[in-house]
Amino acid sequence: MVKLHKIAGQVMGFFEAFDGSRAALDTDRILIVRGRSSKNISIDDMESKLDELRDHLEGIDVDVVSEEAAKLINRMDEQIRASVSVQGDTDSNGIMRMTKSLEAMNLFVKFRLMNLNHSGVFIVTWKDKANVGPLFVEVVVSDDEKE
Repeated sequence: MVKLHKIAGQVMGFFEAFDGSRAALDTDRILIVRGRSSKNISIDDMESKLDELRDHLEGIDVDVVSEEAAKLINRMDEQIRASVSVQGDTDSNGIMRMTKSLEAMNLFVKFRLMNLNHSGVFIVTWKDKANVGPLFVEVVVSDDEKE
């Protein structure tokens, strides 16, 4: 569990999003944290910031429309379902639906799905399309259960 908190802490620290951040789910196998960045990050810089974060974490990108992504998303979903009741079936296309839903609320969205040593990580950032207001960050850190 310490490793999950360390990774989430690195993500939130990178975006300076500790103030007001909170865990939405915290178990031995999965951690979900949401926060608001105190950095003034432009929507034009969101992609490069996620690239920079990936390099900082030494992560390997996972294409969201791949078999590897489906396995990672299914694992995360199973870990969530082990702790809370969730309606419906697992759906690896949920990331794309979530993105479309946020974009429909006039938000600009960028995300990364990646593998780290012993963990899978999903990071999503969003900000008003008018490029005003804060950048919001959510990170899901999943133990790969191989230890």
